[in-house]
Amino acid sequence: MRILFVHQNFPGQFKFLAPTLVQKGHDVTAFTMQQSAPARWNGVRMISYSVHRGTTPGVHPWISDFETKTIRGEACFRAALRIKAEGYEPEVIVAHPGWGESLFLKDVWPRAKLGAYCEFYYHHKGADVGFDPEFPSRDEGEVCRMRLKNVNNLLHFDLADAGISPTFWQASTFPEPFRSRITVVHDGIDTEAIAPDSKVSFMLNGNVLLTKKHEVITFVNRNLEPCRGYHIFMRALPELLRLRPEAHVLIVGGDDVSYGARPEGGRTWKEIFLGEVRPLISAADWARVFFLGNIPYNHFIPLLQLSTVHVYFTYPFVLSWSLLEAMSAGSAIVASNTQPLHETITHNENGRLVNFFDVKELITEVCSLLDYPQERVRLGANARTFAQTYYDLKSVCLPKQVQWVGELAG
Repeated sequence: MRILFVHQNFPGQFKFLAPTLVQKGHDVTAFTMQQSAPARWNGVRMISYSVHRGTTPGVHPWISDFETKTIRGEACFRAALRIKAEGYEPEVIVAHPGWGESLFLKDVWPRAKLGAYCEFYYHHKGADVGFDPEFPSRDEGEVCRMRLKNVNNLLHFDLADAGISPTFWQASTFPEPFRSRITVVHDGIDTEAIAPDSKVSFMLNGNVLLTKKHEVITFVNRNLEPCRGYHIFMRALPELLRLRPEAHVLIVGGDDVSYGARPEGGRTWKEIFLGEVRPLISAADWARVFFLGNIPYNHFIPLLQLSTVHVYFTYPFVLSWSLLEAMSAGSAIVASNTQPLHETITHNENGRLVNFFDVKELITEVCSLLDYPQERVRLGANARTFAQTYYDLKSVCLPKQVQWVGELAG
């Protein structure tokens, strides 16, 4: 088959599926906004497209999001017309519709089957928005903005022949009747590559070498922000450091915003909560806290393997790959008791769940696991078994994804 993938930052969630389809003999092409993309990546023909205008200055704030998606959709539409003129006709299009690129592709290739990657359907309550009372909406019109933010999703319901979602909870955010067209298959975790390593070591700042003999608490976000519980973790730090005088705390994440609103005043969320807790921590204790920023993947896996206790928090939102990667690495995990975790962590079976807002409970559970190595081993082993059983890339997820593409093609 001729299969077209569409993702503004390809490969994204398709980094395993697209090359696998190439290996199975399919002709695979990808649209990407990356202007420096190679002509081919793992056998996939890469075609870059670019936008030629920005969002209209002064446009109504409730519709600026959809205008941006329309601009990207048009850019993708123009690129599709160009390759159609060259004779390209895909039987299947697999798209992440979140940025609008796939809005008009069925107008170019009406006979192609379109499969949509269903990451999240927005709600003005019951999900990420309105979850954290510390950050209430600044505008009563937020409910209106969130309704219009789903216009892109709603238009895709008529366009898409089927959907695929990485978790049952994320799929559940979509309304019927489209919900019934969504197949739940995770992107997959390479549990062979991400496995426990008792001999792992990690160098900090070129002069601190950590091994499994050290007490290491890890916390990972793409960007350090409230949506992923950064503020809760930071507020736990003063007491954690006082109670665990030998612990090293490794924090991974950038200074930008991936989800939710930016803070007012031009500061970053990292700066705001660092400033809140730093006066409560002695210089000696602070020397054991390391902000690592965004680190290369080949350093990220050793960090998970090194972790004595891994902390993962999230609003009711998209589940992070990092949580499942930590499970695959055999980490002892303390996680927030929020909906995305309920299908991965069973309390006291393969991890510990705590109230998202309860800083004291977080401290208690982390210290409890640090005090009982046998319990850490038990939870970590169960977490790895769970990841292997339900999220393994090669034996579970990829076969189901390939099957989904085949069924999409009919």
